[in-house]
Amino acid sequence: NMVMSFRVSDLQMLLGFVGRSKSGLKHELVTRALQLVQFDCSPEVFKKIKELYETRYAKKSSEVAQPQPQQHRSPEALSIHSSYDRGSTVARTSISTTNIDYPALYGKYLNGLGRLPPKVAKPEVRLVKLPFYTTLDELLKPTELVPQNNEKLQESPCIFALTPRQVELIRNSRELQPGVKSVQVVLRICYTDTSSPQEDQYPPNIAVKVNHSYCSVPGYYPSNKPGVEPKRPCRPINLTHLMYLSAATNRITITWGNYGKSYSVGLYLVRQMTSGELLQRLKTIGIKHPELCKALVKEKLRLDPDSEIATTGVRVSLICPLVKMRLSVPCRAETCAHLQCFDAVFYLQMNEKKPTWMCPVCDKPAPYDQLIIDGLLSKILTECEDADEIEYLVDGSWCPIRAEKERSCSPQCPILVLGSSDVNGLLPTPNGNGENAKATADVVDLTLDSSSSEEEEEEDEEEDDDDEGPQPKRRCSYEKGLVSAC
Repeated sequence: NMVMSFRVSDLQMLLGFVGRSKSGLKHELVTRALQLVQFDCSPEVFKKIKELYETRYAKKSSEVAQPQPQQHRSPEALSIHSSYDRGSTVARTSISTTNIDYPALYGKYLNGLGRLPPKVAKPEVRLVKLPFYTTLDELLKPTELVPQNNEKLQESPCIFALTPRQVELIRNSRELQPGVKSVQVVLRICYTDTSSPQEDQYPPNIAVKVNHSYCSVPGYYPSNKPGVEPKRPCRPINLTHLMYLSAATNRITITWGNYGKSYSVGLYLVRQMTSGELLQRLKTIGIKHPELCKALVKEKLRLDPDSEIATTGVRVSLICPLVKMRLSVPCRAETCAHLQCFDAVFYLQMNEKKPTWMCPVCDKPAPYDQLIIDGLLSKILTECEDADEIEYLVDGSWCPIRAEKERSCSPQCPILVLGSSDVNGLLPTPNGNGENAKATADVVDLTLDSSSSEEEEEEDEEEDDDDEGPQPKRRCSYEKGLVSAC
């Protein structure tokens, strides 16, 4: 509290006392002084801080032990007053946690979210790692949203400043799309649960205000099923486009509904990845050698002594179950029990738009860090271009499975296939134009015995009828065979 109330001259005197650099903007001097308090607060340093504090407020030296008057505080000190209203002893104890890096330290002192936890040793809230976000800095550790009154709608402020290095990273980052930088400051919210890493979860009635503008928060997905509530995609909220990319402090106000559940928020500087970048990374480090995949096939088909049925092979489709197209980059999760793969390209693109990370084959979790590219199936795809399905055999080998229509093209009996021009006009049809002839009599079996006997009968009838005069036209023998075959 004392350091946060110092002016630039006070900060320079403190840093000069311990031999630290006195150059830079005020927020840089504050950061150095806070680092000094955390990592090297010897009795001499603490005595110097008290001396500078008492000198500044000499007129009210009797009130040194009390929080400094509001009219003498800087805006930053005012914003954190509610967080440190338990006295300087609690404040000093709360910052003794180790392994706090530079940006986290700065954000920790400048946030005004709730009050300090009663115990320093309390486990911290952890958020799950997101494949499409690479964390560069932790600006504010997950901090619990503590209601200040009994109202259902609560507001929690947070004030922090970006360092020059962080500002430079944001300005120099490429654009994912117009107006959207790849390096971003994102807000993540989750349940206050320290038992396991938490997924992003928004509280009811959430609204986020950055400086003087409200930030858009993902809305609800409409539900097509009756009686099912619409779901809301809880993702990191990008605040970058509304922030001051300078030495000025940024104020974030989170409005949330207090309905019994506890939530924590954290601020992070991240680099957003694309599906193409994740695919390239997977191709670099996630390919499983063909021999290892072959050993897995053998293990799947190994005879189980307790089983009465011996498995001689297993079929695997070369069509992706996601988009019904031929696989290009076959992959699956290492935790999946099946050999069937899906296409990594489409899987990553779908999770980039709507992250679910569920295997489309078995509907079980298939997170990015558990994906592998099947080296054996990749090799098969290049060698087998005329089949859409293969079968793995017990020895690890494979053979293509042709379509049923392809196998039917090699019959045991000779088949005569007539074109439409040969059939149309020969067979009488209900409408008289021969349209049904093509659909009903395309194939004639020449092995039928009835055709030869019918020919003999027709010859006998022809001899008997010669003397009686001209007769109407008769169907030819092969035409009659067509009708009988149909």
